[in-house]
Amino acid sequence: MLRSVILAAARSSQVERLVATAPFTRDVVRRFVAGARTDDALRATRALVDDGLAVTLDFLGEDTVTAEHANATRDEYLKLLGVLSEAGLTPPAEVSVKLSALGQMFDEQLAYDNARAICAAADAAGTTVTLDMEDHTTTDSTLDILAKLRKDYPSTGAVLQAYLRRTESDCRELATAGSRVRLCKGAYREPESVAYQSAREVDKSYVRCMNILMSGEGHPMLATHDPRLIAIGEDRARWFDRGPDRFEFQMLYGIRPEEQARLVSDGYTVRTYVPYGDQWYGYLMRRLAERPANLAFFGRALLSKK
Repeated sequence: MLRSVILAAARSSQVERLVATAPFTRDVVRRFVAGARTDDALRATRALVDDGLAVTLDFLGEDTVTAEHANATRDEYLKLLGVLSEAGLTPPAEVSVKLSALGQMFDEQLAYDNARAICAAADAAGTTVTLDMEDHTTTDSTLDILAKLRKDYPSTGAVLQAYLRRTESDCRELATAGSRVRLCKGAYREPESVAYQSAREVDKSYVRCMNILMSGEGHPMLATHDPRLIAIGEDRARWFDRGPDRFEFQMLYGIRPEEQARLVSDGYTVRTYVPYGDQWYGYLMRRLAERPANLAFFGRALLSKK
């Protein structure tokens, strides 16, 4: 129930205004978002890489409705990749891209063209791109664009969401040699007809999908903060004899940093998902929905007098 309330709030402009103008929202946002500018993303990336972590960077924004905005998002990614390359932060740092931010909702060809330009820039910078997955209405379009991009940029990563009923089948399709697949639980509000609704069902689906990916020939990227799923991931890696170069864990910036450090110290590859930009509201609300315990931090920050 709490998750549903948070996801509903993520679509509310009134709640967004309330949260954005709260006195200590900036402190809360700073924990989960690297900052508003490219320089902020660069600074956060350098610190994480120095700590032995890999990074994937997301320029916040989605549901773009104009070509001008979509192209501006493309240009920011091109700038970011150039800066990362100049700073010597590739290949440890890659980028994550939402196709809806590149025009997917109104012009699929524009989204593909923009994504292709970003993939070309990433390739020139010695790194790669992962296509973020959004709500279920965009899944087929996103996978179609992924297939087209992989013809010239085969390292382009996919994201699959365990709460969708279709995902086991998608995992089988994508668990092929050279295929990078991020498996996450999913953070959008979806109907029961297409998505599992209970946490138990989602977790069981996650494990089934994990087994498919870990037993396949691709490169699984296990995106979870759940201690049980992390432990299962470690066990599956041993079972399928996967070294740290053949799979990775992924976690969000600002969430469980000590666990991220622990996994690195144990020899695993850990990639931190680092968002930046001023369109932080929808992202933040979905992070709270994924882990409602984060509400305690949010509440303490809002009530604090410091």
